[in-house]
Amino acid sequence: MSTRENAGPPQEGIDAASALPLLIERLSVLRAGGDRVILGIVGAPGAGKTTLARDLAAALGPDLAVVVPMDGFHIASEALPGPEYLERRGAMDTFDIGGYLALLARLRRNAEDVVYAPNFERDIEEPIAGAIAIRRGLPIVITEGNYLLSDEPRWSEVRGFLDETWFLAADPSLRIERLIARHVQSGKSLEHATRMATGSDEHNAQLVLRTRAAADLVLVAD
Repeated sequence: MSTRENAGPPQEGIDAASALPLLIERLSVLRAGGDRVILGIVGAPGAGKTTLARDLAAALGPDLAVVVPMDGFHIASEALPGPEYLERRGAMDTFDIGGYLALLARLRRNAEDVVYAPNFERDIEEPIAGAIAIRRGLPIVITEGNYLLSDEPRWSEVRGFLDETWFLAADPSLRIERLIARHVQSGKSLEHATRMATGSDEHNAQLVLRTRAAADLVLVAD
């Protein structure tokens, strides 16, 4: 598990676009102990976490790695307490943190033949239960999300399950542009999408950015 609290400052400024061989080598070193490696990729909304995680998993291949997104633990729209929660979806209290911690614990034990994890379908903006199969013995699990390094109650337990956590930093204007496009693609008007990207999404981003120094490695997105 990560020892970042006892380590020095995180390694900084590595260009994520060109660093794939270096990152794969870093994972190989982590695997040297023989146990399953659980890697966390954290960053503000729109930073490109999902793309980086998928690129890593694709480069490693399905026999070595799988991506398990924190977004699979979005609380379903119909289960949210009220419409105001839907408007600011992505805030900490719109996730099932208990479920996420329970999954990480099962993945760390690595004792079941198969563990099924939820995914998040952006086209419908809903979680899909049991969408990702993680077989026993799979060497690397990559989990990505906003709050993996948060020190808030319950969320602070996440890092104890992670061998390393990498922070992906991105230009703020690029992040917001991506978020607006994402919201529009899901069916929101441009006005609504812009309000969310610059409002609740940006509030969440600032919470995430404060956790950067707790990462083991800081990558810079294009």
